[in-house]
Amino acid sequence: MSTPLRIAIIIGSTRPTRIGHQVGEWVHEHANRLGAADYEIIDLAEVDLPLLDEPMSASAGQYTHEHTKKWAERIAPFDGFIFVTPEYNHAPNAALVNALSFLYAEWNDKSAALVSYGYTASGARAADMLRPILGELQVADVRQQLVFSIPVDFENYTVFKPGEQHISFLQVLTEQLEAWGRALKVVRAEKALARAAA
Repeated sequence: MSTPLRIAIIIGSTRPTRIGHQVGEWVHEHANRLGAADYEIIDLAEVDLPLLDEPMSASAGQYTHEHTKKWAERIAPFDGFIFVTPEYNHAPNAALVNALSFLYAEWNDKSAALVSYGYTASGARAADMLRPILGELQVADVRQQLVFSIPVDFENYTVFKPGEQHISFLQVLTEQLEAWGRALKVVRAEKALARAAA
């Protein structure tokens, strides 16, 4: 039997009063039950990256700072990602974009899904802005996404209590994410063989 895929659920918000960790924990609980992959949480508040401070573009692969090297080692083993993002000013939060910008090869040829939350558009605009960033990093983002409304899915705007309908959306999301994750794992293996033979 092949080794299960490893999927990181990356909690993007680092605000002290954030509510996104509740969303990430809910996704973690249900994705592990619904999916066939191993889902793990990475909390950017705990990773604590500084504002991007590498002297060279991440695509050069020449990481100089220890925090960047540790971040690369953390991300490299995963086959896919679920990015949990709030929407701030019609956009994803700076901490998540910053974390993406630190690395390049470690993101390449992997699958991703988006989970957002917010007020007027349930974070959908933030998710839409992340898609071209992921494309530039050669991350294949799946169509299905989850969107949560703070007035509807959070009791008193603070306690996460999503409706049961979100479970079926998460089921589709995990199916798409894992299917693309398995396909891209083959792509990475073929590229590694080609490099070894060159």
